[in-house]
Amino acid sequence: MNKLTRRLSPLLLALLLVACSTVPELKQPQVDVPQAFKEVQAPDGTQWKPAQPAEAQARGQWWLAFDDQTLTSMIDEATRANASLAVAAARVKQARAIAGITDAERGFQLGVGVGGQRGRPSAVSLGLPEGTPVAASTSYQAALTASYEVDLFGRLAAGSSASQADAQASEATYKSVLLALQADVAQTWFRLQAANAELATLNRAVELRTQSVKVNQSRYDNGDIGEFDLARARTELATAKAEAIGVQRKRTQNEHALAVLLGKPASSFTAEDKPLADAGLPSIPAGLPSKLLERRPDITAAQRAMIASNARIGVAKSAMFPVLALTGSGGGESASLSDVFKWSSRSWVVGALLSAPILDGGRNKANIARSEAVLEESVASYRQSVLVAFAEVEDNLAGLRILAGQAAQIDAAVVSARRSADLAQKLYDAGRSSYLDLLDAQRNLSAVERNAVLLRGDRAVTTVALIRSLGGGWE
Repeated sequence: MNKLTRRLSPLLLALLLVACSTVPELKQPQVDVPQAFKEVQAPDGTQWKPAQPAEAQARGQWWLAFDDQTLTSMIDEATRANASLAVAAARVKQARAIAGITDAERGFQLGVGVGGQRGRPSAVSLGLPEGTPVAASTSYQAALTASYEVDLFGRLAAGSSASQADAQASEATYKSVLLALQADVAQTWFRLQAANAELATLNRAVELRTQSVKVNQSRYDNGDIGEFDLARARTELATAKAEAIGVQRKRTQNEHALAVLLGKPASSFTAEDKPLADAGLPSIPAGLPSKLLERRPDITAAQRAMIASNARIGVAKSAMFPVLALTGSGGGESASLSDVFKWSSRSWVVGALLSAPILDGGRNKANIARSEAVLEESVASYRQSVLVAFAEVEDNLAGLRILAGQAAQIDAAVVSARRSADLAQKLYDAGRSSYLDLLDAQRNLSAVERNAVLLRGDRAVTTVALIRSLGGGWE
């Protein structure tokens, strides 16, 4: 026995050393991360570090920065009732349950069995002459069974690690869905408010055109003007009404989209008819460090998927090595049910089975190759997620900067257009200009005011998009 032990020891040691390398070391993928955002430079010259997942950081209730009670209540309602979020939450529960199932395979398994049977064997099977009478017999059994797989080469540990990483990826995906839902509610609400403000602007234009038609009708009846001016006034009125109807359609679609986000039937939901205010939007701090990208849940999900894929390479490799299973059973067996638990009826068995593949047609090697390819895919997906994250931040930073410049110019244009329309009205009333000049000034004012409203809505929507691209709120 000592000689056998000495001979087997080097082999077992070699196998254990191989087992330690079944799960390869996962290295963080190299991503060309810029030192600073192109659109916003840190004023203090701070160096910005690469993004790494840190989903445990608090994101905060970023929507409170908009100081809108209606928005706050809608986001709370959507969090409770949205169907897509409920689907993501259910998937988290599934992933956690699967991780529990996988982890349970590493533990000691214990079971109990109780049963009975009655039978009559043939005489030949008992070594007796054919035709020899054999009486039927009854037996009862009661036993405890136990089993345990010794994780020699880390197969079970790697499988458990992969399942845990899957569960973490599912949790990160849930957070991503939650952030997307919150942002969608805010953006849809701001689009609805912008449509309300645009509709209010058009309604004012309709009122102005209606009044213009009445004035021109009176002047035409009195012979002060020709039919041409009256026809133009009626045309402008019909055009303004048509534009208002078109905006009403857009408003209705936004209202229905908001109902779906809140988990309500569109037919039973009516949003508050509240125009988008002129109040300033919350300012995202300039020079935001790129570490805020660590809080993006989609990057976290991509990294956890990468970890799970790496662990499954270890599962695939360990399938090429022996598996050691320990089993045992103990209990009682008797022809009488009352004697099953007597000491004299005791029975037991203990065993160990070391099994290993010899020929599998290359299945295990193919499985390893597949697992490595899955890891390559997950690494590429992670790198793409990081690159897309930086691009989205740059897009929204640029969008806010450009929209701010547009807003300054459009505000000046509104002041100038109102002055122009006022002067045109006075000149027309005094008979010093044509009706076409007045229409042109009024049409220009309506267009500029409408553009100002649309621009205000775009700035609100882009602000939310920037917050979303940064992974949520900021501290």
